[in-house]
Amino acid sequence: MQNMGSKLRSTYRINDKCTGCTVCARLCPVYAISGERKKQHHINEMRCVSCGVCGRICTFGAIADEKGNPCTRIPRSQWLKPVIDIDLCTGCGICVEICSAGALSLSDPKFQGDIEIKAQLSEQKKCVDCKLCEVQCPMEAIKMKLPEEIL
Repeated sequence: MQNMGSKLRSTYRINDKCTGCTVCARLCPVYAISGERKKQHHINEMRCVSCGVCGRICTFGAIADEKGNPCTRIPRSQWLKPVIDIDLCTGCGICVEICSAGALSLSDPKFQGDIEIKAQLSEQKKCVDCKLCEVQCPMEAIKMKLPEEIL
């Protein structure tokens, strides 16, 4: 029986240019990529959220996007980073929980008894620009921006 979900989903794909270097699998925020080292990897269509991390990091041109177009490697310095609007952030922690890279955290209270905490980009270098934090934020407090726009 064919899986109806895969007929409805259009996700990234790995082609035969894959060398099995494992970089895409290590950076995938939803662990949708699997395979043995030095062998072609595979993307689980049911797990893939089409964030494009795999395509941005692949140096071999082995990733195609949802439309079948080959992805171009983008230097990490040009990946978008989350900017949190502290006036909108309620400190719910959803973004922190969904960030498998560990780039986000909740701020410490400013004083004993303070209950006002906010999300923050605490480990900028760990961010993989998957945009899951922005998509999942119920308050729309997170916007992805280029690093030079953040300053």
